[in-house]
Amino acid sequence: MKKLKQSTLQLFLLTVMGLLFITGTIAQTSNINTDTAQRLDEYVAALNKLGPFSGSVLLAKNGQVVASKGFGLANQEYDVPNTPQTKFRIGSITKQFTAIAVMILQERGKLNVQHPICKYLADCPESWQSITLHQLLTHTSGIPNFVTLPEYKEIAMQPSAPDEIIQKFKNKPLDFKPGEKFNYSNSGYIVLGRIIEKASGEKYKDFLRKNIFEPLKMNNTGYDHYQAVLKNRAEGYVWRNGFSRDRYIDMSVPYAAGGLYSTVEDLFLWDQALYTDKLISKKSLAAIFTPVKENYGYGWLMGSLFNHQNESHSGSIEGFKSIIARYPNEKASVIILSNIGNVNLSGMTRDFAAMVFGEKYELPKAPLPPKERVVAAIKIDSKILDIYVGQYEFPMFVLNVTKEGDRLMAQPSSGGPKAELIPESETKFFIREEEGSQFVFASDGSKVTHIEATLRGQQFKGKKIK
Repeated sequence: MKKLKQSTLQLFLLTVMGLLFITGTIAQTSNINTDTAQRLDEYVAALNKLGPFSGSVLLAKNGQVVASKGFGLANQEYDVPNTPQTKFRIGSITKQFTAIAVMILQERGKLNVQHPICKYLADCPESWQSITLHQLLTHTSGIPNFVTLPEYKEIAMQPSAPDEIIQKFKNKPLDFKPGEKFNYSNSGYIVLGRIIEKASGEKYKDFLRKNIFEPLKMNNTGYDHYQAVLKNRAEGYVWRNGFSRDRYIDMSVPYAAGGLYSTVEDLFLWDQALYTDKLISKKSLAAIFTPVKENYGYGWLMGSLFNHQNESHSGSIEGFKSIIARYPNEKASVIILSNIGNVNLSGMTRDFAAMVFGEKYELPKAPLPPKERVVAAIKIDSKILDIYVGQYEFPMFVLNVTKEGDRLMAQPSSGGPKAELIPESETKFFIREEEGSQFVFASDGSKVTHIEATLRGQQFKGKKIK
């Protein structure tokens, strides 16, 4: 039982921190800088001792690829290896393509991001009348995220036209007054896709192909259809003590919020194009990368790492995870695409960026056993734990904090396992098996407002939303 418990907590940490597992399959390699490649292989070897990863990785600096590799298998049944040319579903990275399509149409005079969305939509509900395209782009519209609806799993399996998807949430109450808050919402980008079609007179997939993919020669990127025969397509899996297929999703459902596939090499072409005015003007690009609320712009999350300006976004869709992180001042980038759907890539992204910039990082290792963790746990009043129960929204996931008896438990919304938060004071908690972990509950004097979390030297802030 102790061994099982430790394994569960380890998986929790890997889910939150993004320590993605790597298999022993021989990597497919191209465009290698020997020094960086050796560091990457060493890191992979350490991860290989912990469990399986399947995916492709591309690292770049000064506008040049320094490592581009595939690991694991694109197809477990036929032993097909991943390569830099393997096509993965990229989930919410799709949003940045939707955003730039909107800006292309604005420059052509077909729409304006400050216009109300009801100017472009028929049968707009009353609650949407003041919502602008800008608010959809920045997740500040208040339209609820339809993937959180109880019926979403059923919706996800049914072929649906964009208007049918919109109908699922158009009459739901807004989460807040438009423009007042940030709440990550796939619904907003579904609506944007429909507006792109209305303004352009073309299907969303056709507009992107003609105006983005073909001009950039992104020949291995497009809108995914389950029925299509697509060469070099990766199958999507989950890992739970063995590989299995993730649940089915009809790709008409994620649409402009998450319906695209791509390769690490094509996403590097995309990354490099954003330094130019080939698609849109520098003024429009500046608008895309201007943070509004919670450091989110138009399809990009802004921040910094190792004192380098950072622009990034992750993606998650059944069977797949993805992330693109770019450092514009150095023309550096980290791109990871995975066909294991139940892991997060943020930890790997941080460590791969450290390789690119010559910063310190640690090779992955299993959590320390409880007896080696020297932190004094204390007993606190059970009533104090009650005020910490709720949901905490981090930039790309929600952490559910619950109370079980006299214990405080935490579980990522992605469905990872629970871990116990052990008190070392009335506001500070830790996970026993993870050296240096800390969860600090902060308040405004009357109520809990957020968690400040530290794991493996990285700091996260999660706002209490419920």
